[in-house]
Amino acid sequence: MQVYEELVARGLIAQVTNEEEIREMVNNGKATFYIGFDPTADSLHVGHFMALCLMKRLQMAGNKPIALVGGGTAMIGDPSGRTDLRQMMTPETIRHNVDCFKKQMSRFIDFSEGNAILVNNADWLMELNYIDVLRDVGSHFSVNRMLSAECYKQRMEKGLSFLEFNYMIMQSYDFYRLFQDYGCNMQFGGDDQWSNMLGGTELIRRKLGKDAHAMTITLLLNSEGKKMGKTAKGAVWLDAEKTSPFEFYQYWRNVADDDVLKCIRMLTFLPLEEIDKMEAWEGAKLNEAKEILAFELTKLVHGEEEAAKAQESAKALFQSGNAADMPTVELTSDDMTDGSIGILNLLTKSGMVPSNSEARRAVQQGGVTMNGEKVTDIHETITADRLAGEGLVLKKGKKNFRRMILK
Repeated sequence: MQVYEELVARGLIAQVTNEEEIREMVNNGKATFYIGFDPTADSLHVGHFMALCLMKRLQMAGNKPIALVGGGTAMIGDPSGRTDLRQMMTPETIRHNVDCFKKQMSRFIDFSEGNAILVNNADWLMELNYIDVLRDVGSHFSVNRMLSAECYKQRMEKGLSFLEFNYMIMQSYDFYRLFQDYGCNMQFGGDDQWSNMLGGTELIRRKLGKDAHAMTITLLLNSEGKKMGKTAKGAVWLDAEKTSPFEFYQYWRNVADDDVLKCIRMLTFLPLEEIDKMEAWEGAKLNEAKEILAFELTKLVHGEEEAAKAQESAKALFQSGNAADMPTVELTSDDMTDGSIGILNLLTKSGMVPSNSEARRAVQQGGVTMNGEKVTDIHETITADRLAGEGLVLKKGKKNFRRMILK
């Protein structure tokens, strides 16, 4: 199976502008393609995972990736999927985030000589003259068509700022510059970016003639990838300092039954023939599939050694309620009162609940254990000696746990 057909079989391709030509280019390693990443945080998260895996797959097939970091467009903010205005970031914050992205992307993409490049659209967007943009770029866009775009509909209801309205023009100009400067002939993006991407393709053809070749492909990144990036507390980061390898492993180990094979197809590099055999798996075998997913993705992000440690710790936690490598919270003597700490206060200190009232509710509902034993008394106290040494494992629900240690 060639690479384009594999992308389709894995459920990655949503829409294309010219499937026959795109298939030929991708399968023969002729695509120089880009995917954009807005540096709105100092770490990539699992919502970016699908795009990174796609870039890796295409590069392995001989195509050349361009990772575009939106240092310039981040000054505006993407309105896609938003009901409110994004918080403005300082240039210093954006530069810091861009530097962090570069390091993390290198785990997926080979940026050695001639294999891939990373560019920052601030290099050309920050130097643009406003009048030049209006005359040379803005004249090619229909306001009526822009207002009908899906990416603006939600914002129109509460008020779309003129600042955000320019985002489509800036993103389209990115593709034009990449086409001109780097020979970029293809762009990929989430299904929420379709209008912006078509704008870039149209801009190239309007400015350079109908014979200019620029292709557009969208992926199922919005509905699937962004859902993958969310948990009850927010994003699952690719930075080990923000989400430990153990927590990262557990996130994927606990995906819903209905999602596990979809995630294995889209995100792992396991052969499709091997994945097809998992379709009939049920019960304990489905849990095995989740372990395979968690191990493969943790290996991809954090390396095989960390993936193995996370898997061993997860199994130890499941079997005995204890594990050597898990999220740890260190308490000090200031957290203790007369040599002990109450269970509600301990839960709050763990970070698994935001307040004592939430901690009380968790205990009363039977969702809290210490070292595998259920806590039933909201007034229970834990003495310092129980927190000494290796401490104890505090667990809330099925997925949240912390090792609590007194230093």
